[in-house]
Amino acid sequence: MSVSHGMLWLTAIIWGFAFVAQSAGMENLGPYSFNAARFVLATLSLIPLLFLFPSTQDYQLKKLLLVGFVAGTVLFIGSSFQQVGLLYTTAGNAGFITSLYIVLVPVFGLLLSQKTTKNAWFGIMVAIIGFYILTVEPNFSINYGDALEFTGAIFWACHVLVIGYYSRHLPAIHLSIIQCLIATVFSIIFASTLENNTIDDFTAAWLPLVYAGVASSSIAYTLQIIGQKKVPASISALILSTEAVFAVIGGWLFMGEILEPKAYLGCAFILLGMIISQWPKKEKQTLEAQPFT
Repeated sequence: MSVSHGMLWLTAIIWGFAFVAQSAGMENLGPYSFNAARFVLATLSLIPLLFLFPSTQDYQLKKLLLVGFVAGTVLFIGSSFQQVGLLYTTAGNAGFITSLYIVLVPVFGLLLSQKTTKNAWFGIMVAIIGFYILTVEPNFSINYGDALEFTGAIFWACHVLVIGYYSRHLPAIHLSIIQCLIATVFSIIFASTLENNTIDDFTAAWLPLVYAGVASSSIAYTLQIIGQKKVPASISALILSTEAVFAVIGGWLFMGEILEPKAYLGCAFILLGMIISQWPKKEKQTLEAQPFT
């Protein structure tokens, strides 16, 4: 395993354990207050990256601000559903359901005339079976928290498409800072309207906030950027999708969460579906046409 692969694995671990930090943080804070503080820390911790990874890319400031606003709005909505959902479901469930965005992206990509492979369709079907096993109760009802997490996954998929389409034309770190700033503003508005937390509440939740805001955003984001420079996108997606597994491990280690056998089966199907949908295709190599490298 190369250093780049190791960086991506570390990113997946950090992201997976972030679900534990998010759950623990709400022992003292409301979901919007937690997100507000988290995004403030994320914004501040991303600023040094402007100097560590200076960009020479040409871009239009108006376009950067517009895309940053759209991405930040979608980020706020997705993270809000995820954070509120954690009040009603486990970190493990939240991790696996959120990871469904990986198989939702190809479906939404059809709206943008993007082709979807047979592997992706098969993986989506397997993941849907897993989602059913994991979330649907005997009376055919879905846990409220799981439903919120799935709604959040829809917005995470939209966020991936927005970033994926425009990031080629805009400096990544600038865009990330603006979207985090927008998410911060919305979170503060909702927190001040719906919640009533004190400074002591934020102080009591400092460790989960630092983990979610700095480790999960700035550090993991940097590792992802560096790691993906030398690892193909399909392999990167496979590695990063294991964040769901680490969410379950983290919930078990730090929060005493134990899933029922039925839930483990559902998680296994979801993970298998993600792996199938992102499995790299073998290129046929001929004398007349060589695959791109």
